[in-house]
Amino acid sequence: MKTALTIAGSDCSGGAGIQADIKTMTANGVYAMSAITALTAQNTTGVTGIMEVTPEFLGQQLDSVFTDIYPDAVKIGMVSSVELIRTISEKLELYEAKNIVVDPVMVSTSGSKLIKDHAIEALKKYLFPKAAVLTPNIPEASVLAGITISCEDDMIKAAEIISNEYGCAVLCKGGHSINDANDLLYFEGESRWFIGERIDNQNTHGTGCTLSSAIASFLAKGNDLETAIQLSKDYISGALRSMLDLGKGSGPLDHMWNINREEH
Repeated sequence: MKTALTIAGSDCSGGAGIQADIKTMTANGVYAMSAITALTAQNTTGVTGIMEVTPEFLGQQLDSVFTDIYPDAVKIGMVSSVELIRTISEKLELYEAKNIVVDPVMVSTSGSKLIKDHAIEALKKYLFPKAAVLTPNIPEASVLAGITISCEDDMIKAAEIISNEYGCAVLCKGGHSINDANDLLYFEGESRWFIGERIDNQNTHGTGCTLSSAIASFLAKGNDLETAIQLSKDYISGALRSMLDLGKGSGPLDHMWNINREEH
């Protein structure tokens, strides 16, 4: 069985973070493992508390995983401190990690900055160059490229700037402000649009975590990047189409929609 590791924060309500990652990896047929960067107190209405782990303890988690069940792919989610970013970088180098998917969780879809500037610089220096693919949303791509993104041509330009800077593929995730659900992949001078299905579902908590984890899952199983992205978008569409409705805010996806379940 192929294996995948998520390095991210915990979401106690289960819709995002490592909980979403583990569900996604399991639903897509790989063995999921996790190294937790922070505990959060959150639900569908917001985050009320964050408690980071120490760099030493994160390092111990990564040592435990890589020395026993080596991951075929690694997904990196929200990491908000320079010290934790450096620890991850050192361990990825030490164990020669492969198929690294970095979801640069820096700016919310509403445009709010989620981590401090010095941590963003650390992400750029230590993690982005190790990535097989980065998966920024529109606000994050705008910050990384240093340009305003207001149309699809801007998405291509931003992805090109980021890809050339860090030497990795970039999947710029579209949004309703630009298009319905179309994502743009750019790498080595070539771009490709992945057309998404428009689904009228306001419950989208954890969508970014889920997409990056799905891509890592399909890379772990040996798919090329374009195939992994297409399969992941298909999976996301199914999870949205299932119309799970939980919580008082923007609820979670139905991560297990593709697994046959009996109602009890």
